[in-house]
Amino acid sequence: MAVVKRVLSQQRLRRVPPQFSWIDHRLVRDRHICGRSAEALALYLLLVTVADGKGLSYYADRTVCRLLPLDIPALARARRELVAAGLIAYQKPLYQVLALDRPARDAPSADGPRPRFGQPTSIGEILRAMEREP
Repeated sequence: MAVVKRVLSQQRLRRVPPQFSWIDHRLVRDRHICGRSAEALALYLLLVTVADGKGLSYYADRTVCRLLPLDIPALARARRELVAAGLIAYQKPLYQVLALDRPARDAPSADGPRPRFGQPTSIGEILRAMEREP
């Protein structure tokens, strides 16, 4: 039996806020959240919530720890995890929540398409790449 969706509280119907604060559905759809610790996900939620239109914020470590109930070592681990996953960039004190788009290394270069690991490559692409090599 299919669940029929219906608004449960019309008075509390969610609206998109005027400021830039949203969570990209691709975070779930493309499985970016899979395998992340609860601390890393909490930090990501905080950063997405407080970021400006370019994804930037600069909350101090002590403030983040107070807001998320983390200690400094747990915050450092969560931050490293998000950086390693390509979800944020960090240069103290600046955070940037990164776009979930395909990384630039998968985009075509001026020399033509780059090889894609684990994906089929046409004979034509292989021959063109061989012609370009010295």
